[in-house]
Amino acid sequence: MTKEKTIHFEGIEPVIFFGPHDSWLKKIRQEFPEVQLTARGNTITLKGENDELKLLEHIFSEMRLLADQHGEILDTDLNALLGIAYTTAETVTEKKPSPDSDTIVMTRDYAVKAKTDGQRRMVSEAGNNDIVFAIGPAGTGKTYTAVAIAVAAWKKKQVKRIVLARPAVEAGESLGFLPGDLAQKIDPYLRPLYDALQDMLTADKLRTLTEQRIIEIVPLAYMRGRTLNNSFIILDEAQNASNKQMKMCLTRLGVNSRAIITGDVTQIDLPREIESGLMNARDILQNISGISFVFLDKSDVVRHRLVRDIISAYEKEEEEQ
Repeated sequence: MTKEKTIHFEGIEPVIFFGPHDSWLKKIRQEFPEVQLTARGNTITLKGENDELKLLEHIFSEMRLLADQHGEILDTDLNALLGIAYTTAETVTEKKPSPDSDTIVMTRDYAVKAKTDGQRRMVSEAGNNDIVFAIGPAGTGKTYTAVAIAVAAWKKKQVKRIVLARPAVEAGESLGFLPGDLAQKIDPYLRPLYDALQDMLTADKLRTLTEQRIIEIVPLAYMRGRTLNNSFIILDEAQNASNKQMKMCLTRLGVNSRAIITGDVTQIDLPREIESGLMNARDILQNISGISFVFLDKSDVVRHRLVRDIISAYEKEEEEQ
């Protein structure tokens, strides 16, 4: 049911409350597209669903407090306040499909669901174990499902941040020839993780959470020496991590942390003399309580129908050889 609320902020210059060139209002309107927001003088009028109006009232109340105490509202302040919308999204009434047993996480527009038996096993094992290895061929949704599980855990406040890592295999000459600084050079390796996140969070939300380091997307080597408490860690393309890198990653887990390790043992890009850390972990960690292995296969492929046939053809050739 649509309601109307009026907010007054006498004694504060509108430019402080609305932002330079109304930039604060524009950002708020972007985050709450279903709410009609009208600003005149020292008054803001809101029209929309009751849950969203309550959330906006709280945000504007905090903005007023900042303006009274500091005489200004910074962009970082507003981003932090809008974080309220991220962590309480489940309380906002939106036109969403109702969740069912296969739903992993709800976005603003649709439900991200486990679509195959292998993906359902990933979700189940992640709920019962602190470390899950998801091993399977390309197209089985390992990365996408892992990211969805991590986002769901963060939204439920089970963890405080998400750390996603990938090994940059070509860390030598070929990487050196790529244009740009180090961040630009490693971006192609991390792009699939960004793509999955952008399906579940708006671009602005992802940017804000990244700036606040609530979400970190880093090359695997950058995790050395850290202890990650209250975190959900995803190591993607783990078949290209060495034994030392795999051990380093797994031993980063701190208090109240969880991890999903994904990889495809048929696509190892390491030099022949270097053993895959994923294959080694598969052999030595199977019987440790709290660590689970989920093996996906061609029946879990969710990409183009031909991907399943391609995997079968390569499997047949390998068996013949």
